[in-house]
Amino acid sequence: MVLSRPIRILIADDSAVMRSMLRTIISSDPGLEVAGTVGDGNAALAAIEMLHPDLVLLDVEMPVMDGLLTLKALRTRGHEMPVIMCSSSTQRGARVTIEALAAGASDYVAKPVGQISPEAAVQSLAQDLLPKIHALAAARVPFESLVASTNATVRRPMQGPPLSQFRPQLRLPVPTVLVIGVSTGGPAALDVLLPSLPQNFPLPVLIVQHMPELFTKLLAERLNERSLLRVTEAIEGDEVRPGTVHFARGDWHMEVLAAARCGLPPTLHLTQAALENHCRPAVDVLFRSAAKVYGSGVLAVVLTGMGSDGLAGCRIIRARGGTVLAQDRASSTIWGMPAAVANAGLAQRVLPLQSIARELLRLASRSIIVSGTAREICETVA
Repeated sequence: MVLSRPIRILIADDSAVMRSMLRTIISSDPGLEVAGTVGDGNAALAAIEMLHPDLVLLDVEMPVMDGLLTLKALRTRGHEMPVIMCSSSTQRGARVTIEALAAGASDYVAKPVGQISPEAAVQSLAQDLLPKIHALAAARVPFESLVASTNATVRRPMQGPPLSQFRPQLRLPVPTVLVIGVSTGGPAALDVLLPSLPQNFPLPVLIVQHMPELFTKLLAERLNERSLLRVTEAIEGDEVRPGTVHFARGDWHMEVLAAARCGLPPTLHLTQAALENHCRPAVDVLFRSAAKVYGSGVLAVVLTGMGSDGLAGCRIIRARGGTVLAQDRASSTIWGMPAAVANAGLAQRVLPLQSIARELLRLASRSIIVSGTAREICETVA
């Protein structure tokens, strides 16, 4: 992305050490500029009104007004700039971060712990933070401005081929499993999508959300409280049945394994195999395993997120006759993962987030009962 000026960033953190570290990281990038630094939430709100930063780095735990309350006040006042939460790796820090992401924070970074030196801590945090800042800043640029300011060829957001072109594939076979891949902006997107699915939703749901351990557990717990379906973090050997949403565990890939014999449901397998697309869990791992077990019965959804994880898996799903939906650019925090799928021509539909649940219900309404699902899976893997 080419901008006429640096991205201006406000740092809000009560720790002088952390403020200094963040200032060092931002100053190391010529495309970024520190707009100001403050030590609490009230000061952050005042600084935002005066400085009008492009992005805010917001500490989760601060005196006077913590990060979550500051975020909510910021959004209530109509400020739409991206906000990256800076979280400690504690249960409380993770829980508040999950709440903040659902309340409109764009992303988060974990404060470095256990580094061998201050320099190593800065380097570790910079590797995580800088790509997120640039991706979120790019997402704020209107599409036409982005095209005009680059020499690269940028494709317009695609709505996909007309649904009528896929009618034979969409009618037969019906979907038997729903798999979802999501990253940056995921907690807020899932906070809209999952509560919109009814208790009798006929498909099992498997989700890979790029998050570390502890965060995925807390996210599943939060969504379980808000959803009619049972939402849980995956456990080795879990049976894949309708009525349950399984989240891949942080730092563990999640695969689907075919049933040992016909009449039994598939099960989940967790593995710490090598990272894929720099991720663990990876969307591609889930998608290709689901395609192997369910064949053309896979209904895949790629939601907001950085990078292209899920692209290779969607190629396999489409090759086996499955269905792929992608979130559109306008409703995505970052149109990276869904853009990769849409621009490759793999998505039958590219939809606003608010329309995806309705489309899932339309497609799933043709799903067969569990006994039929088990029979089709046996036939697929035989």
